This record gives sequence, C-alpha cells and structure tokens, in this order.
Amino acid sequence: MLKKLTLLLVGIGMGFAQFTWAAGNPEKGKALYAVCVACHGTDGAGNKALNSPRIAGQEIWYLERQLKNFKTGVRGANSKDVYGMQMRPMAMTLPSDQAIADVAAYVNGLKAKPPVAKIKGDMSAGKAAYMICQTCHGAKGEGNKALNAPKLINQQDWYMVRQLKGFKEGLRGTHPKDVYGMQMRPMSMTLADDEAINNVVSYIVTFK
Repeated sequence: MLKKLTLLLVGIGMGFAQFTWAAGNPEKGKALYAVCVACHGTDGAGNKALNSPRIAGQEIWYLERQLKNFKTGVRGANSKDVYGMQMRPMAMTLPSDQAIADVAAYVNGLKAKPPVAKIKGDMSAGKAAYMICQTCHGAKGEGNKALNAPKLINQQDWYMVRQLKGFKEGLRGTHPKDVYGMQMRPMSMTLADDEAINNVVSYIVTFK
C-alpha cells in the first residue's frame, strides 16, 4: 500500500513539474544575453542588416516558447528558413529551461525606441484585414497569453512581413510539434498576396 501511495505521489509530482515554468532571474539573464547582443543589440532593438527582430519588452512566456522551439528544432530546422537557422544555434547555447527563463526575464525588461516604419501599404485595407487578427492579438496588438498570441506593438514592420510570408510558405507552422504555429498559419493564408500583407502590417505599426 505504501509503495503504491509513493508511486502515486511521484506521478502527481511529475505531472505538476511538466506544467511548471521556472521563474526567471533577470540578473543571471543579463550575463546570458551577452551572446545575443551582437545581433539584437544591447537594448534589444534588433538590427535589420543582421535580420534580427526587436525583442525588447516582449512577453516572457512568448520569449521562452520561441527559444525552446529554436533549441529543440520546432523552429529554425527547415532548410528554407535561412534566418531561423541562424537563430537556432544561438538558442542552443542556453543549457537549460532555467537559463531560458533567466534570459527571457532580462529581455522582457529591456527598453528600446520604437522602430521606424519602412513598409508602405493601404492602412484602411490593412485595418479591415486585421479584423481577423484582433480576435487573438487584440484590437491594439496587445496580445493575449490565454490565446497564445504574442503582442505586436513596436515590432518592426519588415520582420512581421517576413513572418507572415514564412507562415504562408510553410517555413513556420508546419512542424508537428508547433501547435501554436499551426494555429497561425491558416490566418496568414487569409492574406492573398504581398500587397495584402503590406497593408495589414502598415496598420499594425500604428499601434502604441
């Protein structure tokens, strides 16, 4: 009886552990971020010339998920995803979930100036197209953790264009373990062409 009870308690403990996210330590994360600085910048503002998006202030849960996806090959393992493949070995320098939590906590606290819009599009058409997006991402791009939707505020327009095209082309959202990416892919396919993508992105960048 005691043995069965012990096994049950161990099983329950393992169940809780499976869904427990480590609390990040931003001070430790600062040291780990040294690897990221070359591309994403000391303030996390990103660098288009290096194909690095702005990450400053992004939600911790989303940062953790993407780093884990890169590390495990859920993202960045597709041979056509050139930029994702550049990021994957960087994520692999983080030795544990705790390290990922630490660097995510640090990045979340970074402050960077809003990016300058580069993409030209029809904002009226983009606003209409965004009606589908706002169900998950929010009316003002604030994101929604419960719906696994990251915030879009202050993200570079060129990066959003690339990611929407990546979803449409199957560079993202096709790995069998990328559950949330698979939710996003059909949404991206509602945008008929590059012009439609530019339109919706030109609207999103107005969010503050």
